[in-house]
Amino acid sequence: MSSDVVVFRPGFGRGLSVVVWVGCAFVAVSGLARSPGTTWQWLPLLALAALLVWGAYWNPAVIVTPAGVELRNVLRTVELPWPTIQLVDVKYALTLETAWGAYSAWAAPAPSRTRARTAGPDDMAHLPPSTYGSGGTVRPGDLMSSDSGQAAALVRSRWEQVRDAGLLDDPRLERSRPVVRVHVAFIATAVFLAALSVLTLAL
Repeated sequence: MSSDVVVFRPGFGRGLSVVVWVGCAFVAVSGLARSPGTTWQWLPLLALAALLVWGAYWNPAVIVTPAGVELRNVLRTVELPWPTIQLVDVKYALTLETAWGAYSAWAAPAPSRTRARTAGPDDMAHLPPSTYGSGGTVRPGDLMSSDSGQAAALVRSRWEQVRDAGLLDDPRLERSRPVVRVHVAFIATAVFLAALSVLTLAL
């Protein structure tokens, strides 16, 4: 992947995925060793759990490229070119307000109120200039200790570079809607494993 492309994935999601995968593998191996006749019925369900964790916590990402931002969510990926992005919001999650509407990032949720209260000065320092509101204020979702804040800082930094280069002086939309890629393989596999789980457990 090009050095001009930056991929943000939350560390918590990746850690949770590894824990669940290890747990599923342990249950499957230990079960097959002790009682293979019973355990095989649960294998599709374990595979489904592992797949859903991958889809919800490992695969989602915010991808910043020279052309724009890609929001890879659970069921689809949305491509948003720089000329379409009008505002970066972080109230509930990283949300890009565009000429086509608002699009949120599953991979970059805003912090809880409790987490926001524990923020220190380092969480509010060295942020892109467009982060700060009137009076130099920073919203909880912009804190660098949060997933939304880290992702927003990446987007804003690159957006400011594009703006300062004059590439947004006369923004023109080449499309009437964004490019959306539905995660067909993930959805189809999840449906198949769900149906197989019901079938095997009913036997």
